Amino acid sequence: MIERARRVTSFALSAALTRAVGSALRATSPGGPSRWERKNHAGRTVTLHAGPACALAAALGTARVSPAAGFAVAVAGACGAYDDIAGAGDPRRGFRAHLSALRDGEVTSGLVKLAGISAAGLVAGAFLKERPLDRLLAGVVIAGAAHAVNLVDVRPGRAALGVLALGAPGLLRAGPGARIAAATMGAAAAVLPDDLGERTMIGDTGAHALGAALGAAVVAGNGRAGLAVHAAAVVAAAVYGDKVSAIARGAGTV
Repeated sequence: MIERARRVTSFALSAALTRAVGSALRATSPGGPSRWERKNHAGRTVTLHAGPACALAAALGTARVSPAAGFAVAVAGACGAYDDIAGAGDPRRGFRAHLSALRDGEVTSGLVKLAGISAAGLVAGAFLKERPLDRLLAGVVIAGAAHAVNLVDVRPGRAALGVLALGAPGLLRAGPGARIAAATMGAAAAVLPDDLGERTMIGDTGAHALGAALGAAVVAGNGRAGLAVHAAAVVAAAVYGDKVSAIARGAGTV
């Protein structure tokens, strides 16, 4: 009963904070409204206020359970925000595209994002697990989950719905992993209506933060075997996503 109450509290606080921060950002729009506007896949104008809102809520909700995991989520959100701003209009997607740019002497915002999130995942893993292999797997899961959620953020609501679906099994377990999953799902649930309604998008800021939080929930709730399975899954998702991006670029659709 106490554990269930903790999960409910984590979900509710995260959802409430997401809505409150989102409303505050919409009311003030620091830097001017145009800075917060983007065109979605259908050419409609949407805002980015939901991204920082759910990223902040996910980071704080995760930090209540594990400061190290909260750090990773915060860094993932910050790196995503950097890419949302500095990489706006850059059509390059996937590891290959950014590594190709690096070979040409260009450090893209996407590469900075990937490096920053990977480093933060490894740092968090070092605090969350005791043995070297477990620490490495934890870092891969956190960074890989952040990337995987961003991969599915191609249509309204897909990333948030993915987080809700993938986070739900974690609620069935007791312990810190369940509370982190609940906080992550609370943030995702809070932005889902406006995301599906094409009034806002979570952008890289929200997608990477929610993904990192989801990865942190997995790390907190699993031993080595579970970590290995999830690490393999996120690596496979990254490879598949990179191939899809390469095909799309070749077809001229990205």
